[in-house]
Amino acid sequence: MTSIQTDWEGHYLDGQTAARQRVSIRLMRLGLHVTTERGATLWWPYEEIRQTQGFYSGEQVRLERGGEFSEALLVSDTSFLTQLHQIAPELATRFHKPAHRRRRARLVLIAALASMGVLAVLYLWGIPALAAFVASRVPVSWEERLGRSIVTHLVPPAMRCTDKTRTRVIDEIITVLTASLPTSPFTIRVIVVNDSTINAFAVPGGYIVLYRGLLEKTQTAEELAGVLAHELQHIFKHHVTQALIQHVSTGLLLAAITGDTSRATAYGLESARLLGILRYSRQSEEEADAAGMRMLLESGIDPKGMIAFYELLTKSTSETSSILKYLSTHPSTGDRIKNLKSLVEQSQPKSVKLLKGYDWSNIKKICQTTSSLN
Repeated sequence: MTSIQTDWEGHYLDGQTAARQRVSIRLMRLGLHVTTERGATLWWPYEEIRQTQGFYSGEQVRLERGGEFSEALLVSDTSFLTQLHQIAPELATRFHKPAHRRRRARLVLIAALASMGVLAVLYLWGIPALAAFVASRVPVSWEERLGRSIVTHLVPPAMRCTDKTRTRVIDEIITVLTASLPTSPFTIRVIVVNDSTINAFAVPGGYIVLYRGLLEKTQTAEELAGVLAHELQHIFKHHVTQALIQHVSTGLLLAAITGDTSRATAYGLESARLLGILRYSRQSEEEADAAGMRMLLESGIDPKGMIAFYELLTKSTSETSSILKYLSTHPSTGDRIKNLKSLVEQSQPKSVKLLKGYDWSNIKKICQTTSSLN
């Protein structure tokens, strides 16, 4: 039979001063008998004691008694609690039992894992679902304000190519693409950036940012039309707004829910930093592909240009790392190209030459402002 240790060493605080006195503590049936180093004796009934420390391994046991300025006993050895439970099992229920510590640790671990699981579910499904719901219902004016702020931060006027004649040609492609739409809540604006990076992306509110490097990579107007059709679908289906609400911050989500246009403007810089590396979900990309292809077919634009451009980028990744910029945010895999070809085969399209009479190699000189179309 295990012997019970009744006498323990500890320290006493009277609650009035910071002085700490060494004490001897004897475990009794109804309470603690405490003798201070100065010879004073104290009686602490168990029903008046509360434990405030000593629940975890390595933590000093602290027992308190009294009101606002409580007296306290400090015992370094947590075995003190084990012995207390053996001497007064009925009265010691208010004190931690070290034997349960391992079970407590397991429960804490289980609770932590459960919390991580809930957070993971919220991140993977809850937040995207909420972002999709909100993005499809925000006012057009809110998206336009956010988009204008993003463009201002991301593409200042000094970086833009402003050749008006060639810009009108690109705008003409947009006009052809959107002519079949019954109505459009957005005014589409294509901003060409004087940068050799091969990239293009949609911005909320009707903006498409097109880099000179991508424009120069196209061989025909139909190839550019395929890129623009894809980006237009990200705008019309609110994919870009949804992705930003999901990834930027809860502040932007709240601004979207309330329709606060001033707060949308405030998040322009943060959104601009993210847009360059933003990657849409596979579902959004497939939806933009399919809807973009339908837009080309309904507009009478040869859909093979879209496929040809994706194939060109895929084959050319070894030539320049800048192509990876576009592929990282618009993954053009073999499966996607195969799906696009299948859509074309099913439709048997009849198309006419886009921008007949224009020299496309000249249009691509949009950033050379001294050049002319002649």
